[in-house]
Amino acid sequence: MDVGALASAFAGAQTAKLQMAAAAKMMKMNSEAQAAVAQVLDAAQENMKALVAAGIGGNLDLTV
Repeated sequence: MDVGALASAFAGAQTAKLQMAAAAKMMKMNSEAQAAVAQVLDAAQENMKALVAAGIGGNLDLTV
């Protein structure tokens, strides 16, 4: 195996490593974003329960 082939294989391995790290970072960011959206939805649902319990918006139809 010549030096050029070894260098090419090494460069390819480094590129693959970088791509895997970027993919892992994006997956982590995506899961964190999904968790944040879930928290916002939970908070909104709790706020809506408090409003309905207080008699505000009791007759409001929220169906689409």
